[in-house]
Amino acid sequence: MKEKVIVIIGPTAVGKSTLGIKLAKKFRGEIISADSRQVYKGMDLGTGKVTKAEQKLVPHHLLDVTTPKRQFTVAHFTKLAKVAIKKIINKNKIPFVVGGTAFYIYSLIDDLKLPEVKPNLKLRKSLEKKSTEELFIILKNLDPRRAKTIDRNNRVRLIRAIEINIVSGKPVPQKKLTLSNHVLLLGIKKDPVKLRELINKRVDERIKVGMINEVKRLKKSGLSFKKLDSFGLEYRFISHHLQGKLSFDDMIRNLKTAIYQFAKRQMTWFKKDQRINWIKSEAEASKLIQAFLKK
Repeated sequence: MKEKVIVIIGPTAVGKSTLGIKLAKKFRGEIISADSRQVYKGMDLGTGKVTKAEQKLVPHHLLDVTTPKRQFTVAHFTKLAKVAIKKIINKNKIPFVVGGTAFYIYSLIDDLKLPEVKPNLKLRKSLEKKSTEELFIILKNLDPRRAKTIDRNNRVRLIRAIEINIVSGKPVPQKKLTLSNHVLLLGIKKDPVKLRELINKRVDERIKVGMINEVKRLKKSGLSFKKLDSFGLEYRFISHHLQGKLSFDDMIRNLKTAIYQFAKRQMTWFKKDQRINWIKSEAEASKLIQAFLKK
């Protein structure tokens, strides 16, 4: 990247979107969502998508760009994100890339050259016969680094990751050890107790305002429960509840636990990146941004 870009990263529920909006307003920026599910129309509460009112505060990019019935890959993201960055810079504004999908963010800022692999139907058919646990073990053996960032219960992504490795004969490229001088990487983290509180509160709030009805609408639109299962924890556990596999109370309890465990795995991955500037407040972030923009 030849122009300055600010990235806000961190595990789920730590407040990335809220901070991103505040900082983008303060520094004349626009936000590019780096979330693998917020690109889909109709998937709002389950993905933590900013509201229409919040989108009016600061322009947002890469929200609602396709439907859940169509496949959206990291290659699609990097292409669209680069276009959005160019548009924002042409308006003399600062691009803020905000999100928790590490694979998307690192593919963008490290300009990873991902292998172009077309679907291999024969291979997919054989992989479909494997259990989810078996698929994860296969990927872990093929590409340990990708296995650390992937949702180990997402069969669609596991199969695609295995397919890329087998067909191309090589793992996904690794991120660089140094960061471009044109990118500032800011990270948000919370202590475990606070993080669990935030997750529990967020789940309760989203259930209260209609997250279950959102999943029902998606199912009614033609998405199968199998497809909904591939869209992450919220959609997976609610789908299981709607199918009678989980009671309401078990669904809530198991969902909160699963999200917390996922957030811990995210944090373990992010902590390995020494390039991240970990911040505790908006003021701390602002100082780092001011110094970065003066370079």
